Amino acid sequence: MSHTGQWKVHLDLFEEDDGTTKAHLVLNTGATALAGHGTAHCNPSDTNVPEIGDELAAGRAMIDLAHQLMEAAGRDIEGMAARGSTRRTVERTL
Repeated sequence: MSHTGQWKVHLDLFEEDDGTTKAHLVLNTGATALAGHGTAHCNPSDTNVPEIGDELAAGRAMIDLAHQLMEAAGRDIEGMAARGSTRRTVERTL
């Protein structure tokens, strides 16, 4: 069975005056949308390098989204098992 798909991801980054960077990541599958969030805080004694804050906040938003995807897949697998139509077992590690 062959399957192809395209999911769209949109990432917004916001830096606040206090050195906090926030990331908002939206994954749109066409059938549903999930949003991940992440933040990064610059230590006041460190030099503020916006690129580092962007990387940390975006990475944390991606981790948040990954956890949501794994949980959604787990719920879908459990739903299939309840209907007796699971053909394979998927191991989840979070």
